[in-house]
Amino acid sequence: MQLPIVQYGHPILRKMSVDIAADYPELSKLIADMYETMYRAEGIGIAAPQIGKSIRLFVIDATPLAEDYPEVADFKQTFINAHIIEMSDDTLETEEGCLSLPGISEKVKRSRRIRMKYVDENFVEHDEVFEGYRAVVVQHEYDHTDGKVFTDHLGMLRKRMIKSKLQNIVDGKVRTKFRTITAK
Repeated sequence: MQLPIVQYGHPILRKMSVDIAADYPELSKLIADMYETMYRAEGIGIAAPQIGKSIRLFVIDATPLAEDYPEVADFKQTFINAHIIEMSDDTLETEEGCLSLPGISEKVKRSRRIRMKYVDENFVEHDEVFEGYRAVVVQHEYDHTDGKVFTDHLGMLRKRMIKSKLQNIVDGKVRTKFRTITAK
């Protein structure tokens, strides 16, 4: 089932998410619905706060970007209770957009390499290193579980330059191809 996507300005996007247990109600259905929502909105990732749930869960399928970023050719994963435990000082700058901030894309610097612990949809534990564009995509979705959005990584000048676009999202004045939940 396609779920509505929470838009910038809604308080849930600023809330720190909590870990969940394997017996979380209807977890398999939630994960399937998140993938469907992401695909229908033409995204490559979506986090639980973006569908109104303040839990540490996000899904990624970056395979549509394989032509530009070959390292994501088979990058489809579910992340539960993810926690970054190491981040490199070496950075990578890429253009980012977000389903919760439609119509806005900006260059963002992210760590080129991260190490993360998480469990998958079967609650199998992983301690994994992500590099390059994989690390960028993971950090973007991970930020949502920490109450952050990609514009938080912009300098003050860039934030001022997009202030009216952000306000239009808050005010519900942005049209999308998918159902949304606005701040107002």
